[in-house]
This record gives sequence, structure tokens and C-alpha cells, in this order.
Amino acid sequence: MIYTYIPSGKHKERSWFIVDATDQTLGRFSTQIANLLQGKHQTTYTPGFDNKVYVIVINAEKIRFTGKKLTQKLYYTHTGKPGELKTRSLEVLFSKYPSRVIELAIKRMLPNGFAKTDLPKRLKVYSGGNHPHQAQKPKEMIFNS
Repeated sequence: MIYTYIPSGKHKERSWFIVDATDQTLGRFSTQIANLLQGKHQTTYTPGFDNKVYVIVINAEKIRFTGKKLTQKLYYTHTGKPGELKTRSLEVLFSKYPSRVIELAIKRMLPNGFAKTDLPKRLKVYSGGNHPHQAQKPKEMIFNS
């Protein structure tokens, strides 16, 4: 007989991680962060359970892109009115808002449901090497590119 693990209330502690995006590839890096946000690195991982994992990403402007993504990849926004579809290339979006590129990539990798609405709020992305979360004492995570 197979039993499903249901975590109790004692697993409600928050864990903070800090990750450096320097010389990381956007897709692989975003996948690893999405898995970390969902809590898949924990032995007590349950899909419907809130794992209270927070991730801080620093140096967002130093992330790498492979191939011709800077010119060919497009981001679409729509206001809902006819003829209001707006298109931006990755190059334009990255030059103005480097942190938003990482946020969008990670958010779009999360599963639908509560995770799609709650988990992106726990992702903190900063362009420089400084962040205001020193008090949370984040653990440093190192991903291989």
C-alpha cells in the first residue's frame, strides 16, 4: 500500500536562498529557480503544500542568452482592446528591465493553480549585487550552467 505524505504544521518555517545569475543561461537557470520555489529540493515535497521558500536573484543584468534570442524572441502584451497588441523584443526588454526578463521566464515555468499566483511573490530579482534582505540570512545556492 502506498501512503501519501501530508506535512504537518511544524514544516511552516521559511527558508531563504540567494542565487547569483552571473554567466548563467536564462532557460536552465529559470528552470532551477522554478523548482527551488516549488520546494522540489526538499524531501518533504508535496505538490499541494505551501513550502515557504523565498528566492533572491542578484546580478540579473549579467545573465547569458544562447543563439539569436536577443533579436528573435518576442514578448507580447495586450490591453484587451482591439488592435492593442504590443510586441517587444528580448533585446529591448532586457535593456530597460533586466530583472523582468528573469521574472517572466520563471513565472511562466510554474504550474497553474495557487503556485502561479503565490510563488512569483516570493521571487526577488535585483539587477545589481546588493539586496535589502540581509536580515533573513539567505543561504547561497550555486547552480552549474
